[in-house]
Amino acid sequence: MHARARNLADVIAIPSPPVAITATTEVIRDVMRTRANVSYTDAARAAGGRPDVLPVLPREDADAMLDGMAGLILTGGEDVDPSHYGSAPHPSLGAVHAERDAFELALVRAARERRLPTLAICRGVQVANVALGGTLVQDLPSERPAALPHDGPFGRSDRVHEVLLVAGSRLSSAIGATRVTTNSLHHQAISRIGEGLVAVAHAPDGVVEGVDWADEDWWMTGVQWHPEELTATAESWDRALFAAFGAAVRARLLSSRGASAPRS
Repeated sequence: MHARARNLADVIAIPSPPVAITATTEVIRDVMRTRANVSYTDAARAAGGRPDVLPVLPREDADAMLDGMAGLILTGGEDVDPSHYGSAPHPSLGAVHAERDAFELALVRAARERRLPTLAICRGVQVANVALGGTLVQDLPSERPAALPHDGPFGRSDRVHEVLLVAGSRLSSAIGATRVTTNSLHHQAISRIGEGLVAVAHAPDGVVEGVDWADEDWWMTGVQWHPEELTATAESWDRALFAAFGAAVRARLLSSRGASAPRS
């Protein structure tokens, strides 16, 4: 009875778990600033987390920046420099951010070593794939001309194409469906899958739209769409994805508290 009461007290008293959210840099009103879209921090907070925006720092700081964190969200943004996966730049390669690439590639590897719950979004899933030895399609329209339009005059919350998910995968279980319709705001995509990852979602044209870490020792999933922009829509899929991430983050925080509690 006392053990159950203590466990209940732990759940009631648990603070909002800190969630690291990656950011970019941008000159705004003539000043270089750290920037992350509010939709990421709002979605993390709605899932029960405490958003902590990470600035772009030197790669050697990446592991330390995850100290005290209970989860990691890798956000969207610039193209990933193809030099990180041994390719020459495609003529349609967009803007790259060398410092951000280096920092986030190191973050992924540090998160994997720590088994820190990780949700990778758009650029984020591409960064995760490259960090684990995978490669990218640098420009879908020119390299995969038969593909659906994955970037175009779409609104950020417009659901524009279907995504088919593998039943029983971490991603499908989180979303609660095997067929969804998503927004689409990317011209790059995963090509060769990184080591330890498995493709678990595809667009009807075969473009990879989601990956999971294949083993159960790391709660990691990533999507090519932008679920943070879809949490206010009638469909529950994207809210459910953040809720599943939030549950993994809370479990991580509780386990770390249990590990650090003194033995009686």
